[in-house]
Amino acid sequence: MTPIGLLVIVFLYFALLLGVAYFTSRGASNNSFFIGDRNSNWMLVAFGMIGTSLSGVTFVSVPGAVGSQAFAYLQITIGYFFGYLAVAYVLLPLYYKLKLTSIYTYLNERLGFMSYKTGASFFILSRVLGATARLYLVVNILQNSVLASFGMPFWLTTLVILLMILLYTFEGGVKTIVWTDTLQTLCMLGGLIICGIYIMHVMDFSPSTAFAKMREAGYTEVFVTDPLSSLFFVKQILAGAFITITMTGMDQEMMQKTISVKTLKNSQKNLVSLAFIMLAVISLFLTLGGLLHLYGDASGAAETGDGLFPLLALNHMPGIVSVIFIIALISALFPSADGAITALTSSFCIDIMGINRKQNESERRRKQMRKAVHLSFALTFFVMVMIFKYIDSNSMINIILAIAGYTYGPLLGLFSFGILTRRTVSERLVPLICLAAPVVCFLLNKYQNVLFGGFKIGLELLIINGALVFIGLLAISKRKKMSIGHK
Repeated sequence: MTPIGLLVIVFLYFALLLGVAYFTSRGASNNSFFIGDRNSNWMLVAFGMIGTSLSGVTFVSVPGAVGSQAFAYLQITIGYFFGYLAVAYVLLPLYYKLKLTSIYTYLNERLGFMSYKTGASFFILSRVLGATARLYLVVNILQNSVLASFGMPFWLTTLVILLMILLYTFEGGVKTIVWTDTLQTLCMLGGLIICGIYIMHVMDFSPSTAFAKMREAGYTEVFVTDPLSSLFFVKQILAGAFITITMTGMDQEMMQKTISVKTLKNSQKNLVSLAFIMLAVISLFLTLGGLLHLYGDASGAAETGDGLFPLLALNHMPGIVSVIFIIALISALFPSADGAITALTSSFCIDIMGINRKQNESERRRKQMRKAVHLSFALTFFVMVMIFKYIDSNSMINIILAIAGYTYGPLLGLFSFGILTRRTVSERLVPLICLAAPVVCFLLNKYQNVLFGGFKIGLELLIINGALVFIGLLAISKRKKMSIGHK
């Protein structure tokens, strides 16, 4: 497939998204943009959230990491399963009881205004860094595989893709992306399965033969039993659970789609279904990773990590498979970027600007404010993607999980303290506690060889970070009987 052919496919796919956006955003209000009028179908939300949860990083990095870590990523996914159940039955009832638009309003109700602002600010920081890292990876692949041949510079590719995302999210917000994410998840999973089937066909593998070959190569090992390893299964499962609790249950992007479902019961069905689906989908990604490495060895491909899947799909497979790969890759890109910009806009408008507290503002004026913020975050995404261009990594998923360990820890500490205790905090000290904990974690991680010898800190840094915030809040708190969030 020529670059021109691939480019035509990209624009046709985008035209389809615009068509969906046109029909779903008609008559959209700020309430439609923020929480989809609380009328989203739970099955659509559950299916669409697969794409949001996975992103282009999972699509490329998880298969690419099989060569160095085998199926160890499945340990984290097992943790995800338990994390989704915790969100469904601990956090969701709280959010529905308080009828929240922004989940960080809970922190205002429970701990006070400074805690509320601190939590929302850490979400904004977390989502900007994580979403732009994901966006960079896919933009870079599209640049190298399609657009570089036209002499199009990287910055222009990034700008065009962000403009595409703005066009179909600008009016409808959540009301639109519930539908576009469903379409994109379908395309992403379809591409994953087709690429796997093609490799098995070319290499004349049956499912049992393919698994036997992967096992012989050492790719199917799941559990790491060395307690000193950063991949030790207990640490990975615990970290996976807390990653989901924070990056789903305490994340406005993920929760604004979930609470857009009309009833708590259906919203819980959404997350429980997602827990099972994610186990199956990640298993498919890992299986594809094993097949890609076997195919890469047979094809003499020297690329590893994030570069393996794009190299094989675009240079060692027929044109039709290349097209399917590009569509699947774009389908993995857009749900993580469109939802992030929409959620960041919602959180900044509601939590930082207090748009819902400005009763004297007209709906038209609020809409103008929201659109200005939406554009500002698109510009922020552009700047951050350009920064990531200069700190490129062989495995972006490791960077994203590392970022989460530092930035989501304060959210874990704040929400846990609010839910598990009845104490009140000294408001002015909350931001200092939430800033100090990630700094301590950074020092622990940097000097872990000196402090802990052979023991390696891995993704459990998120738990340590949250625990430090919890302990810090406990130290600046006093006992007071509270009713919010408690029976």
